[in-house]
Amino acid sequence: MSGPIIEMKAIHKEFPGVVANDHVDLSIYPGEVHALLGENGAGKSTLMSVLNGIYKSDGGDILFRGEPVVLKTPKDAVNLGLGMVHQHFELVDTMTVSENVFLGSPECGGILRPEEMNRKVQECSQKYRLDVDPSALIWQLSIGEQQRVEIIKLLFRGAEILILDEPSAVLTPQESDAMFLTLRNMAGDGKAVVFITHKMREVLTYADRITVLRNGRSVASMLREETDQNQLTSLMVGRELTCIPDRSPAKCGEEILSLENVGALNDKGLPALKDVTFGICSGEILGIAGVAGNGQRELAEVVSGLRKVTAGSITLAGKTISNRGPAYVMKQGGAFIPEDRLGMGLVPNLDMVSNSILKTYNDRKHSRHGFLKMAESRAEAEALVEEYNIKSAGIRKPIKLMSGGNQQKLLVGREIKGEPSLIVAAYPVRGLDVGATREIHNILQQQRERGAAILLISEDLDELFELADRIAVFFEGRLMGIVDRHTTTYNEIGCMMVGAEMKPESEVS
Repeated sequence: MSGPIIEMKAIHKEFPGVVANDHVDLSIYPGEVHALLGENGAGKSTLMSVLNGIYKSDGGDILFRGEPVVLKTPKDAVNLGLGMVHQHFELVDTMTVSENVFLGSPECGGILRPEEMNRKVQECSQKYRLDVDPSALIWQLSIGEQQRVEIIKLLFRGAEILILDEPSAVLTPQESDAMFLTLRNMAGDGKAVVFITHKMREVLTYADRITVLRNGRSVASMLREETDQNQLTSLMVGRELTCIPDRSPAKCGEEILSLENVGALNDKGLPALKDVTFGICSGEILGIAGVAGNGQRELAEVVSGLRKVTAGSITLAGKTISNRGPAYVMKQGGAFIPEDRLGMGLVPNLDMVSNSILKTYNDRKHSRHGFLKMAESRAEAEALVEEYNIKSAGIRKPIKLMSGGNQQKLLVGREIKGEPSLIVAAYPVRGLDVGATREIHNILQQQRERGAAILLISEDLDELFELADRIAVFFEGRLMGIVDRHTTTYNEIGCMMVGAEMKPESEVS
């Protein structure tokens, strides 16, 4: 093997109060797919932003083909053949594919020649097996096609090193597989490919070399065949994790939640849920899969009483809860873990005591004649800290000072206190590290074993396959089908995520 095309030596980058990269070393080789693995906040994106000229490092050196270089701006990186595809695409929706590719390119002269532009973009896309229509407008393309446009933009400008930040985050399984096949082909052509991820399955399936970052430091770099999932997980979190025990089959009891022909509008007044019918029984987890923006948020809110239905009905434990409001849903045994823990679930500037009683401050246990019983409220917070091992600077400190994982454990613990019969969990581990994710998953498993019905909404199919008993797939607000997690495949789920309909409830015998 030839030497590295890029060497990052002792890269150090600080932000006010935070060391993002602590003397990190990284070598990138041509012809390889290199995975940069780590928890959220480990410093992965910061390190690649330094390499791409977005951030200026506070220390360390970058070598390109053995020679020191200084990357002051992204343009300097582009001139060396580096390019980065960010999680949020940088495309102009109202322009064509070709116009986006040529925008800012040295080949974009004073006079635009659309036919010639289309031809050149078509040649580039065919060379690298990136199927896309050069004349199509960006808004007409799927998310996967838009990602291809971002990659074509880099290749068109001569990129030899491609960096992709969480490239599969918004893709269906089929789009993800196609994207990684494209990256593999590029590596085969001699290019260096780096992808940032926290998904273990992607790393072990597609990477040639793996570098693990933890707390801003590089803790290991190895070839894929030299490691396994257990070792990588331990390297990411710095300790051995307790595995989720093998689950017994779902012991479905009575039906807890039932939706019949439910319709609802989104915030723009457009249909978000269309004729949705399904049920969940006690002792099971029903996972909701789908590309973001296909009705998942609205589903969680109508079930939780936060959004009105325009058609159909919702019952919880035999009682109609449609359009009755969140207080009524809670009274009937419903609990809600929202996706935005600080914007909707918790109040950042309040302390743990206040946050722990947000749902129950009006109960006799916590108030009398309009005054809070502080001793009882403090005891409630202390009980949550003890039961869920919540770390904080103190129960009287604002919870905004706590880590995301500890905030989430506080939120989950508060919601499941009182043993609700229904738990709606919307993206319950979004933004959490591996350790906190495992703890939240264990809590949901325990609630399932207790007999709760759980509606689990997630865009991570690995999470759904690990936790759910059945998986319901939504596309454009419609329920495309419900399948048994044990008998379905990623491919089947992916087909439904793009509109292939299965027979409703055919999975239940």
